[in-house]
Amino acid sequence: METRLGSGAMFDRIAPKYDVMNRMMSLGLDQRWRRKLIAMLELKPGDRVLDVATGTADVALAIAQTIPQSMVVGVDPSNAMLAVGRQKIIASQLQQRIELLGGSAEALPFVDQQFSGTCISFGIRNVPDRDLGLREMIRVTKSGGRVAVLELGEPSTGPFGFFARLYVHRVVPLLGRIFAGRSTEYTYLKDSVAKFPAPEVFAASMVRAGLRDVKFSRLSFGAAHLYVGIVK
Repeated sequence: METRLGSGAMFDRIAPKYDVMNRMMSLGLDQRWRRKLIAMLELKPGDRVLDVATGTADVALAIAQTIPQSMVVGVDPSNAMLAVGRQKIIASQLQQRIELLGGSAEALPFVDQQFSGTCISFGIRNVPDRDLGLREMIRVTKSGGRVAVLELGEPSTGPFGFFARLYVHRVVPLLGRIFAGRSTEYTYLKDSVAKFPAPEVFAASMVRAGLRDVKFSRLSFGAAHLYVGIVK
């Protein structure tokens, strides 16, 4: 059976080298972007937080390490990515504060209003029904809590934008082929980024899903966007 691009099975194939490729392709900026994401959630010590499409648990680990006594649950459809994440959690000795579960953004296995904040990083573009995924994230977040989305974007226009787009469209697939032995998956990456809605359009979809005070900011000349809204 053919594996759907963007599916958990696709990420199973690239899981062993996912972290290394992330650092390489983003020139290390992905870690800075994740720190901004966590700051926008405005979490307090002891908060219970959900990280959707947690992958290898980079964000879940960063939340636990940044917010004292926080409890983090990560959900992802890729078992191989979760296996890498669990190894990292054990190495960080944070097993008591981070739990990783298999699951889909479109059917989160939690009761309503369970989390103080919810986030998803570099994953919303892979959700087949984004509106449903957003509604699910809102459903499980407490009233007044924040939902934050970090996603890659098409770099802005201008001289820097030209070279950034060249890097995303040409260099990234080449790096995937050379270092990960995969070109299809990293070609999918640049194609899925190009097809993702403009930031104003996606922010409007967050409002329609049920969030208020939705804002977004461009990171690194538009190479990524950070969206945040408050649950009504």
